[in-house]
Amino acid sequence: MHSSALAPIWVVLAVLGAAVFVGAWIPLLLGALHARARSVALILGCLLPLWVLIIAALPFTPVWKTLMSSVPCLAVEWGIYRFFVRRTFPWQSLKYMRESARQTILHMILIAGSILFLIPFAWLVSTSLKDDSQMSRFPPVWIPTQQDRVRLHGVEYPVYWVEYHGNRLRVAALGDVTHGVRLVEVISKGVDQGQRLWVPSTAMHEVQHFAPKWQNYSDALRFLPPETHYGLVFLINTVEITVLSILGALFSASTVAYGFARLRFPGRDSLFMLVLATMMLPSAVTMMPVFLIFRWLGWIDTLKPLWVPAFFGSAFYIFMLRQFFLGIPSELEDAAKIDGCSFYMIYWRIMLPQIKPALAAVTIMTFMGAWNDFRGPLIYISSPAHETLAYALQLFQNAHGGEPGMMMAASTMVMLPVLVLFFFTQRYFIEGVTLTGIKG
Repeated sequence: MHSSALAPIWVVLAVLGAAVFVGAWIPLLLGALHARARSVALILGCLLPLWVLIIAALPFTPVWKTLMSSVPCLAVEWGIYRFFVRRTFPWQSLKYMRESARQTILHMILIAGSILFLIPFAWLVSTSLKDDSQMSRFPPVWIPTQQDRVRLHGVEYPVYWVEYHGNRLRVAALGDVTHGVRLVEVISKGVDQGQRLWVPSTAMHEVQHFAPKWQNYSDALRFLPPETHYGLVFLINTVEITVLSILGALFSASTVAYGFARLRFPGRDSLFMLVLATMMLPSAVTMMPVFLIFRWLGWIDTLKPLWVPAFFGSAFYIFMLRQFFLGIPSELEDAAKIDGCSFYMIYWRIMLPQIKPALAAVTIMTFMGAWNDFRGPLIYISSPAHETLAYALQLFQNAHGGEPGMMMAASTMVMLPVLVLFFFTQRYFIEGVTLTGIKG
């Protein structure tokens, strides 16, 4: 197998090796500092450069060489821990070191997994900034570069490195390949500068520099239909649908969940079970009846079918918010009733502020669902003036699928708002999901 084909394997091994290194070395150093054992901390600190060199060399050396070079360091680390650390540190420091090791290794494994899952996104962004000549190269090009060019005699020529009589020269290619050789002119400073040579094309190597092609983004917007104003119409439609869907989901789910959780009325539990049973209905079963209803209302080719259903509640959101409402102490509600608050006032002033994590989770999930919705616009939208970003992206792929640079640039622009929102609100999203079902 070609060595370049193993590049992802080397990356994974390097990340895991770094995780093992950090998990083994940092807790020992923390334990040494915790016990004020400066000699042990000094020894461990001296081993750090050696470990770093071994881990850094992992992607560039065979596995057996890396393992063989790691054995002495592992032996030294184990010897320090077994015969010196355990006899020097008190038991409190050993307990601190074990807990630090467990937490460190756990976090390093999570970081390694995160890096692994970020590779597709990195590939998306990298491809969106590449030149067309780098799209189909093997091994794949991760860092977008462009070939250097130089102006000679009023004309721009590509720049190459060549080996000529043991010297590495920087040359400009003046002509095309003819019978395997190419006419070049030396541009390196020295006695050979300006000399013209015939060199084999196989001995020429492109001189590259980091140059992301931001033009792919502007080209992707320029190729959109003129009536969309560079995609601004798609963005406005998507934002309108997303905002109204969020408002509808928050209002309907919170009010229904509050009724199921805090109000007592005949058949409440049976009605709640009926609401949960709707989660078992596949969306394909209700697609045709819902379409017929919207056609009868005259809403086809409008944005209403894409956000009005959010005001009728979602069984999952109702269930999640109901569990949060059940976890609020009843004493707060009783105190509000004594103060003269109505059910609506209790719902608005007492209950909703207590379930902010759940409301944030509903907001994020609704935003992601509405922003990335493709099936809804495909069914109900037929005119370009009402298209959304997800539907327009599919049409863009059909028209420009053979141009991966522009396609990846368009995908990145559509995905960027979702990533930004999730990055800044992931704490509320995870908190809202993990706390669902906890009562009391």
